[in-house]
Amino acid sequence: MNNSKALHGCVLLLLWPFQGTTGSMAECQDPGSTHCTISLEKLLDRAIQHAELIYLVSEKSLTLFEEMFIPFQVRIPLTQTGNTCTTSTLSISTSRSEVQENSDKWLLHSILFLIKFWIDPLVKLQTSLDRYDNAPMALINKTKWISDKLMNLAQGVTILIQKMLGEGAVMLEQNNKSLADYPVHFDMLESVLRDYSLLACFKKDTHKMETFLKLLKCRQKGGLGCSLL
Repeated sequence: MNNSKALHGCVLLLLWPFQGTTGSMAECQDPGSTHCTISLEKLLDRAIQHAELIYLVSEKSLTLFEEMFIPFQVRIPLTQTGNTCTTSTLSISTSRSEVQENSDKWLLHSILFLIKFWIDPLVKLQTSLDRYDNAPMALINKTKWISDKLMNLAQGVTILIQKMLGEGAVMLEQNNKSLADYPVHFDMLESVLRDYSLLACFKKDTHKMETFLKLLKCRQKGGLGCSLL
């Protein structure tokens, strides 16, 4: 109960994280503008807050999905199949030592790459959940909320790339087959297992985004002992 209240409070607090960077502040409406008057520190703080909340809501969504559709005895085997996530085949390192050695440019573009990768699969997930006979509205609304906030985070990271690197967003090479390319299953069991795997993989990737942003912030503060959380 306390966790639910805390989550609700965080949602209300962070509905506006990028309002200043993409809404009311005209200088930041164009991601390619060099006249964004919000400080780099505040931009990073807002991006981190956004990523943290997306991760928290994705975690809540996964738990809710488990409680509704996944028997307890099969949850552990399914959650141990992390290597089946599509993004695990991409050129984004998960090794702590390798990530810490990579440049700010690599971190920023990796974050943007992951965000763009997940936009279409989340839309597919919403379509799939709409076909469920008993999918709770709380779950459907969470996935729609995540999609909206992911787009906001993409705008914020694009501004960070321009501000920190002096360049526009670069389209990175992407695996030819994304989760969005997978056929839509009309068999209920197949749909449930696929959607569960998608939510589990998305949760892992949102944690990467959050971690990379926190590493960037530590570097900007001149931290010598920045480590991955």
